[in-house]
Amino acid sequence: MDNDDRSYFAADKFSGRVRLFPLPNLVVFPGIHQPLHIFEPRYKALLEDAAGDDRLIAMATLIPGWEKDYEGRPPIYSVACLCQLVAHQPTAQGTYNVIVLGLRRAQIIDELPPAKLFREARAAVLDDTNVGQGGPDDRQLQQRLIDACLRMLPRAVDVKQSIERSGLEKLPLGALTDLIAYGGDFSPKFKRQMLEEQNVDQRARLLVHQLTARSASTRGEEIETPAFPPRFSAN
Repeated sequence: MDNDDRSYFAADKFSGRVRLFPLPNLVVFPGIHQPLHIFEPRYKALLEDAAGDDRLIAMATLIPGWEKDYEGRPPIYSVACLCQLVAHQPTAQGTYNVIVLGLRRAQIIDELPPAKLFREARAAVLDDTNVGQGGPDDRQLQQRLIDACLRMLPRAVDVKQSIERSGLEKLPLGALTDLIAYGGDFSPKFKRQMLEEQNVDQRARLLVHQLTARSASTRGEEIETPAFPPRFSAN
């Protein structure tokens, strides 16, 4: 994962026009590299269009009931993750393996009239709020979050040492919440809640509450840690 310096993305130069890549249960977060396997013609067209232009794709989530109109324009949740195409590789089968990097949260304002094979929309970048300056309160909340993660892995070997080596304790709180929300074995509903929450402190508190509750309910059980980096997600 890249660090939290996203200054290379100039929000003030963002056109506000995004290509929509909606999937049923995948929730992508800023700062995360997400592998994708693209095989549908409309999403292959989306990829080729992005690769030849600004390389921006909005990873959106389909609202339940999408199965009735999957080939059309089923409704999506209004907050998506604006992503940048960082790598794509064609396969012998005519599909693509792709990696996108989450950049920023984005509010979908409205969808544009269909003019291409894929869906497009107008969107606005959402800024994190209540971003601390690394003071005592921020460090305390960050430590509470890391401690809650450790309690979820009571039998893991050298977990604390692994966290220290990975530099998680040095990450800004907002980046840490996004990493844990993405990588944790949470429901798609909770992950959407985390993506939609712009207040960094509130995201951290929600995670601490969720992890503490899960730790209490699974005490004495073996906890299976999800694979990281994640497997390719198929469209």
